[in-house]
Amino acid sequence: MKHVLYRSLLASIIVSNAFAADDLTGMFKEGKASGQIRFFYVDRDYSGIVSTHRDATAIGGYLKYETGVWNGFNLGAAFYTTNGLMIRDNKATNPEVDPTLLGKDNDSISYLGEAYLQYKKDNTTFKGGRQKLDTPMAGSDDARMLPNLFEAYMLSNTDIKDTTLMVGHITKFAQGTFGRAYNGAGTYADKVLSVTSGYSMVDSKNHVGEFVNMGTYAIGENTGGVSVLSASYTGIPGLKLQLWDYYAHDILNAIYAEASYGWSYTSGIAPYVAAQWINEQDVGSNTANPTYELAHINSDFIGVKAGVKVANFDLYGAISHNSKDDNAAINGGTMTPWGGMSAYTQGMVTRHQFMAGTDTWKVAASYDWKDYGINLNTGVFYVEFDMDSLNGYSTAGYQTTASEAGFDIIYNPQAIKNLQLRLRGNFPREYKETAAGNMDWDEYRVIANYNF
Repeated sequence: MKHVLYRSLLASIIVSNAFAADDLTGMFKEGKASGQIRFFYVDRDYSGIVSTHRDATAIGGYLKYETGVWNGFNLGAAFYTTNGLMIRDNKATNPEVDPTLLGKDNDSISYLGEAYLQYKKDNTTFKGGRQKLDTPMAGSDDARMLPNLFEAYMLSNTDIKDTTLMVGHITKFAQGTFGRAYNGAGTYADKVLSVTSGYSMVDSKNHVGEFVNMGTYAIGENTGGVSVLSASYTGIPGLKLQLWDYYAHDILNAIYAEASYGWSYTSGIAPYVAAQWINEQDVGSNTANPTYELAHINSDFIGVKAGVKVANFDLYGAISHNSKDDNAAINGGTMTPWGGMSAYTQGMVTRHQFMAGTDTWKVAASYDWKDYGINLNTGVFYVEFDMDSLNGYSTAGYQTTASEAGFDIIYNPQAIKNLQLRLRGNFPREYKETAAGNMDWDEYRVIANYNF
């Protein structure tokens, strides 16, 4: 489907010029520019089997332009960029440079991340081309400087009351900067960590901003992409049901189901509950290199969450379980190579909940300080991963418990509209256990986002 988007855009322009030049002029006159300027500093201090202290600073973001609508059609494009500031010498190989804010070889990078044609008629919308997606098993995972992006062709419809239906096909994936934290080209343990954390089993470091075939990115084999079908229903007050099916040609079929329900009392107390399920099975010729043990894929993940909101305070707890199968790929862990990270029990960094046989629990709380006249939101969390000996990441045969505590502080100063300041911290313990010891770290992030 190479160049399909650009041909579609050209055809639209030619037709518009032929029949309604004045309207085409108005389409662009009514267009709007928007974007975000992002400053990011990250500092991680390892201890245990790794003793490196790494950091990085970058500034970047995106600039987007979207035309007005003509006969239901409009066009959009967005450029993305990240630029390192005061990066250490020998940046491409220096272990003290944090790679998650930068492009290949820790260089600055700029690229056309979005370029799409959109059409809307009544309750039906089509969007085709380079775009940002946020779905349960394929998402932007915007955790550092630049998000994951996709080349996709998506059709949605809301003709049925309280129901949204979607069908589409995703052909390419452009990894964001966070994927550079993983090394899918490394050891088997590295591959397990990468593919259960949202990224490739082959190479997670060198594809920032490059739109590559979905299969090539995930397992190193060119495939027919990922077909998507979904339905969501919100017809009962407080209840939301959603069902997604991802058919990754010649790799796997993933089903994601979720139900959430919330209600409130006159006292202002508002409880809520939710449950999610992910099932994966191998499909098609499964062209994956047998070295990666993908000839048989069989996994189940289930999670539940319960919480309560009282005024500006929100508290919840969640638990999850992932299956194990020593005859299956990554011992029955859940694979999510395209940025999908929807688990209730994930940490800020630690995503071990998808590893084989892992039982996870999490508690989190947040408070909105708006009643005190300040645009401040603070949150804390703690998550613990009881990992089976088949987890695939720790030294073979180790049954270990990893954990992560963290905080998040978000401040929107009243004096500067559209500016968000954010301070985050995460403190994983026993992130990886080996015969030589554990890997721990303390990490802090300082982020400023200005939207316009």
